[in-house]
Amino acid sequence: MPLLALETTCDETAAAVIGPSRDVLSSVVASQDALHARWRGVVPEIASRAHVERIIPVIDEAISAAAINRQDLKAVAVAVRPGLVGSLLVGLAAAKAIAGVLQVPLVGYDHIAAHLYACRLAFGDQLTYPAVGLVASGGHTSLFQLNGPLDLVRLGGTIDDAVGEAFDKAASLLGLGYPGGPEIERLATTGNPRAHRFPRPLANDRSRLDLSFSGLKTAVRYQVRPPAAATDRTLSEQERADLAASFQQAAVDSVIAKVDLALTRTRCRTVAVGGGVTANTALRTALETLGRKRRVTMLIPPFEYCTDNAAMGAIAWEHLEQGLTADPTLDVLPGTDRGRHAKALRRHDASQRAPQPRR
Repeated sequence: MPLLALETTCDETAAAVIGPSRDVLSSVVASQDALHARWRGVVPEIASRAHVERIIPVIDEAISAAAINRQDLKAVAVAVRPGLVGSLLVGLAAAKAIAGVLQVPLVGYDHIAAHLYACRLAFGDQLTYPAVGLVASGGHTSLFQLNGPLDLVRLGGTIDDAVGEAFDKAASLLGLGYPGGPEIERLATTGNPRAHRFPRPLANDRSRLDLSFSGLKTAVRYQVRPPAAATDRTLSEQERADLAASFQQAAVDSVIAKVDLALTRTRCRTVAVGGGVTANTALRTALETLGRKRRVTMLIPPFEYCTDNAAMGAIAWEHLEQGLTADPTLDVLPGTDRGRHAKALRRHDASQRAPQPRR
């Protein structure tokens, strides 16, 4: 009997049906990119309203694609932390309603842990613990030591912008579309990554596992409009490509430096990677190169498991197998920095109770 997983942490409305052996029977994602393109970033109110409109059709499509009936579901799982509060609440409300009607257990799972659990879906038993975990996305850039699927110890992360946010802002400065990551990557293919020596803040600081991308973003800004100038420069297509390539290289170098340091500190032999920015070809190539250099197992999921999706909600099976399910008071924990919610996370997990049998 499979479970239904929901994902509405930001601007993707997603549902998946997953069997107990972590077989993904269906995975449906409704993107909101077109809705937010005008503002070149996610508008929380628009995202919440879109989730309300799409959540039921997406659930219906996932159940239909899995060729099951709602009554076949063993449990309902939903991402409850971290994310945009309005978006999270839509998913939680839907999950509570379905679990209540079907009288099956409800599971609240962590979005960040689920991103890393995508490596379990893609690579099975190759994901061994302990491991270094890297999550790089529009809202998160964090490093963890993974002692188990649900046991994440935060090692460090960005102190300002997430790397995906920096990609979006750099793309906006260069007059590119949204989301910025694919646009920067496309333009960078014809650019020279050494044309500009952009800063890599904290990359060479071996005393900490934190990252910073705001200075890199500002450096791009000054290339487009020098500090004393009143208007943006008129850039040729090659100049824009060189800026994109140089920015991308600096961002990738910053991430790789900290993954390398995390491996040194933890002595782990496996790296699990997740998050939308890990779909970037330059970053994937650099991670694979680092894996060969350090002789570690580098697990990078396929593209469809990098960006937000509900299939990674398969982590809910880990909750069920440990008897961790939620009661009707389950609430969301919004925000972007998992470290800030560590105490609340432990309190939430401690409040979960053993699954109740279907009546």
